[in-house]
Amino acid sequence: MKYNNPVLKGFYPDPSVCEANGRYYMVCSSFQYFPSVPLFESDNLVNWKQIGYVLTRSNQVMLDKINSSGGVFAPTIRYNNGRFYMVTTNDTTHQNFYVYTDDIYGEWSDPIFVDQGGIDPSLYFEDGKIFFISNGEDDYGEGGVVQCEIDIESGKKLSHSKSIWKGSGGRYLESPHVYKIKGRYYLMAAEGGTEYGHMITYAVADDIWGEYKTAANNPILTNRNKAPYIIQGIGHGDLICDKYGDWHILSLGFRQIGIWMPYHNLGREVFLTPAYFDEKGMLYAGNDGTTDESYEIKGDFTQDALPCYTFGNTDSNIDWCYLRKPDLSDYELSKDKYILKGTSLTLDDVDSPTFMALRQRDFNMTLTTDVEIDCGYAGVTMYMCEDEHYDLFIRKAESGYEAVLKLNIGGIKHEQTVIPLDSNKARLKVTANNYSYSFFVLKNGEEINLGYGNSKYLTSEVSGGFTGTMTGIFAVGNNTAEFTDFECRYN
Repeated sequence: MKYNNPVLKGFYPDPSVCEANGRYYMVCSSFQYFPSVPLFESDNLVNWKQIGYVLTRSNQVMLDKINSSGGVFAPTIRYNNGRFYMVTTNDTTHQNFYVYTDDIYGEWSDPIFVDQGGIDPSLYFEDGKIFFISNGEDDYGEGGVVQCEIDIESGKKLSHSKSIWKGSGGRYLESPHVYKIKGRYYLMAAEGGTEYGHMITYAVADDIWGEYKTAANNPILTNRNKAPYIIQGIGHGDLICDKYGDWHILSLGFRQIGIWMPYHNLGREVFLTPAYFDEKGMLYAGNDGTTDESYEIKGDFTQDALPCYTFGNTDSNIDWCYLRKPDLSDYELSKDKYILKGTSLTLDDVDSPTFMALRQRDFNMTLTTDVEIDCGYAGVTMYMCEDEHYDLFIRKAESGYEAVLKLNIGGIKHEQTVIPLDSNKARLKVTANNYSYSFFVLKNGEEINLGYGNSKYLTSEVSGGFTGTMTGIFAVGNNTAEFTDFECRYN
């Protein structure tokens, strides 16, 4: 059947995948959001269902007051002898650690830390030995992809850390994974930076410790010279063989808002690209070393469309997330109503304001909800980070209530439009396309347009960082805000 890329839309970067018991499992980065490391399951590598998060307890990961795009960097998921392992970096504390579970639908262990630096750690299992791989600097001060043997029970190093490959010459070597295929060791990594020069490269060795020889056909996958083209930034991949014996690379990539508009506001998404080995054992990907919009894959199924998200058909413990270290007592959540209790913290703070969000999954979107407050203010936000976000809310004023559109871009925090309301309850609406968000409030049966904000200002190219736009609800002040009839529909 034919599938379209991306296979997982929205801010789900740095995918890693493994196979267990006939199914595939994938994890992605989450940075400052909690719960951390979203976890997905699939029967076919195309349709991915989120089944939870890996890091669900505050003692598993330190996120308190961390900067945006800090926190949980690229994870790797692996399965060995009936047990799942997820290894990752908290880039804020500069610690590599892993957790494990014997029940993919259950809780994961407390973290086990490894005394090896770098980022983007991975695990490789072979004949009772476990190798820990990251990219950074080894015990002798040599940089590159760094490897050591560890005791999986304790995380203790059983060997020195050694730099085993320095990449093919691109900048920002990252995302190393080791695979043993037909008796040889393949080390796949990313270079070029997770931007427009991103690419996937590899090297091959006859021994786990090397020498790893850089492949002559690098890079094997990149969209860096494919322009004008919407799909860019392809890189940071993980290699997987499906049940038919066909190889694929799951990688991150992003979609520009337009062919001639090099901005991306949806974050880095998950793309699926076919791969294969030739008779000499050289690895290739895509039709021409690039990731296209669609491919054929074996299997009898239909690719899922994005649903219309509501309180009723989403799970607050799976589909929604919070900022940093939330106080969950400030949230009362049911299938028809979300009640948020505001505090003094705002969306401008590097902290945990009363806020919960879904990822924006596509360009064309309509979001509506009814909001009722007693004091303070509450509403909806298109949130990139504390410096860049567009907020539509109702607020208690000196004489009544008002609807406000506030645009935050860099250091500018501007109330674009303020209109009076007749009550403390209003219906808010946001529409989005590739280039802008438009904001409306329903007053006396009339839909009033409060203004718009350009989507390019909620992008990594403007605000920096590694995340994507979130569609959130929030409350500020010593108040109680009631949200009902929430709907986020993709057109």
